[in-house]
Amino acid sequence: MTREEQMSLALALAAEAAAAGEVPVGCVIADREGRVIGRGRNRREELGDATAHAELEAIRQACEALGDWRLEGCTLTVTLEPCPMCAGAIINARIPTVVYGAREALSGSCGSVIDLFSERYGHRPAVFGGVREGDCAALLRDFFKEKRL
Repeated sequence: MTREEQMSLALALAAEAAAAGEVPVGCVIADREGRVIGRGRNRREELGDATAHAELEAIRQACEALGDWRLEGCTLTVTLEPCPMCAGAIINARIPTVVYGAREALSGSCGSVIDLFSERYGHRPAVFGGVREGDCAALLRDFFKEKRL
């Protein structure tokens, strides 16, 4: 499965989040064979939980699917640049590849505010930003425009 195909799945999850009144962020995790083993979308409002981010939901699901906290060989694809909390979870789960769509000017931790993946942690994933960036950014822009009406 290509990065764009994985991002399409993440975008569908982000659209689900938007329909539920959540900030539209979606995430999928694929194993080394390209099978999706984790899916997540924002659920902060629904659960009243500051940690209910798309990436954390997908990481939990992927760990359960593999029966291990190490997600070596996996690719995490998310519609919005990960925040510091999610970047920390990615580092701790040893995910080797991160793909994101839109940049996050307020809390992006892959270079927009800080690049936590370039710090001296024991794990540094490869990061590919801007995949279907226009689609990811439009979903966010439309969501917030609706909220302001």
